[in-house]
Amino acid sequence: MQTPSQITAGHAVLETVIGFMGIAWSEKGLIRLCLPERSREAVERRLMRHAGVSASTVQPPWVVELIASIKAYAAGEDVDFSSVPVDLDGIDDFRLAIYDAARKLAYGETTTYGELAKRAGHAGLPRETGAALGVNPVPLVIPCHRIVAAGGKIGGFSAPGGSTTKEKMLAMEGVRVGPPPPAQVSFGF
Repeated sequence: MQTPSQITAGHAVLETVIGFMGIAWSEKGLIRLCLPERSREAVERRLMRHAGVSASTVQPPWVVELIASIKAYAAGEDVDFSSVPVDLDGIDDFRLAIYDAARKLAYGETTTYGELAKRAGHAGLPRETGAALGVNPVPLVIPCHRIVAAGGKIGGFSAPGGSTTKEKMLAMEGVRVGPPPPAQVSFGF
């Protein structure tokens, strides 16, 4: 039988001010992150659908720190997730390059799919970049919400709530996407 100090894989569902979120980790790092849902059960179901997610809820110190950071982010704090270890075993080189380039985007910084592809060494592949981000296993830590479509459009988002969730996450970071608001209407007096 394993002792708690030997258990290195697990999962957790956490309540934040923006909803329930979930994470799963292996002995190498984070393997899943579920963005906000309305219920603990919905997040638990989403996490447990994925192969490799352990039923253990024992949290190593780095996971305890990550949970605190996720809660701080959800509360509106500027949090840097770039040092969180991620386990991306089995992911192809193209997606690894895209994810690595995305991880370099700071809080509140955005770029387009085309520009991210270029930064990742794959210029001319914005659609493929979008597809790679659409299957990102650890959104927020790999901040796919910070990649927007050309022309100031929000672009797609595969998390619950779709592009509305993406827009809310960007707004939390002080980023407004889309056309500028209409000019204030005169009162006429």
